Amino acid sequence: MFALIDCNNFYASCERIFKPSLIKKPIVVLSNNDGCIIARSDEAKAFVPMGASTHKYEEVFKQHNIHVFSSNYALYGDISQRIMTIIEKYSPDIEVYSIDEAFVQFIGYDNYDLGAYCLQLKNEVFQNLGMPISIGVAPTKALAKIANKIAKKFKNQTQEVYVINTEEKRIKALKWTKIEAVWGIGAAISTRLKLKNINYAYEFTQLPKDYIQKEFSIVGLRLFKDLCGEPTLQLDEIKNKKAIATTRTLKIISKDWELIKERIVTFAITCAEKLRRQNSVANVVYVFIKTNKKRTHLKQYSNSIALNLPYASDSNITISQYAIKALQHIYKSGYYYKKVGVIIMGITPNTNRQLNLFSSEDTRHIALMKSIDAMNQKYNEPIRLASQDLGKKWKMKQERLSPSYTTNWDDILTVK
Repeated sequence: MFALIDCNNFYASCERIFKPSLIKKPIVVLSNNDGCIIARSDEAKAFVPMGASTHKYEEVFKQHNIHVFSSNYALYGDISQRIMTIIEKYSPDIEVYSIDEAFVQFIGYDNYDLGAYCLQLKNEVFQNLGMPISIGVAPTKALAKIANKIAKKFKNQTQEVYVINTEEKRIKALKWTKIEAVWGIGAAISTRLKLKNINYAYEFTQLPKDYIQKEFSIVGLRLFKDLCGEPTLQLDEIKNKKAIATTRTLKIISKDWELIKERIVTFAITCAEKLRRQNSVANVVYVFIKTNKKRTHLKQYSNSIALNLPYASDSNITISQYAIKALQHIYKSGYYYKKVGVIIMGITPNTNRQLNLFSSEDTRHIALMKSIDAMNQKYNEPIRLASQDLGKKWKMKQERLSPSYTTNWDDILTVK
């Protein structure tokens, strides 16, 4: 059996953990730079749409007493990790699907009452962290998704835990689920199916197998089998990223070479740090710069370049050096730049470094990077290269940022 564990209104619920007075109050959470709405509590959904521009809804926020927060990813990530740690106590077979979702497989739990077992898990997460979750359990991942929707929709009847463990329940769930709500069926496919008068998941499972494979390929056939109760979608292993990017819109447009270079160096180092966290090295550094197309009265220019590293590296020093070289190739003076970025590619495990007969990286870089990472993890002030602005921190617009209660000593709650 599989379970899908989903945190309810995760970002809003994280904010409520440390401010219980916000329970049942409308909350919205904003994107990077406070640009648009990316999360809403149930109470706020009637007043603001997902993705709406923040500045267009300022009056709505005031009118309906909506509590507005800048996204606090340090807090959300830490709460997510704590939740996953609790889940692992109940089953070691876990796939972290997103920051607020996880699939769990119950192998060898044949004699367990999985409904009661998952209710115990739900209660422990809420008791320890104050995070409300819902759990759907079924023989396959696709059916677990549907079971989770039922658990959320019928909270009073299910206590937010629902188990599809009989054929009768499976068919009833499929007849309740609209085709566009099925996991893995997007807008284009659901439109095609509706033209054939397939409006619910159950009707989809009544189509001939050969038609499914012909029209929707092997992926569609796997989903079809999953909905029929035959597990074909297994837990995914965590995979390292094939490319790592750090890109930003500059706070103000600038033609200053030193400022642009400093930003590129800082972004390159951020990429290198992410690279080391997944125990990988990169072979290519890609850099781009762009002016602001909306400033039509200014000259427009954009360019990009990819440079091959002479040897695979995860070093701040090496990657930033080649990022500067890339920038030198494409930078043109006299233009006001708005967006710049660094992407590192050709990523391989750090155990597979390809040796170069004529050039190789200083072996001291490996120990140096380990020391820098350890120091940066311990202290708030990071160790920087001289090519960075030592007095400058790249800061997003976060005017409504809540404290990082669990990740910053200065923000720990004071209990009175």
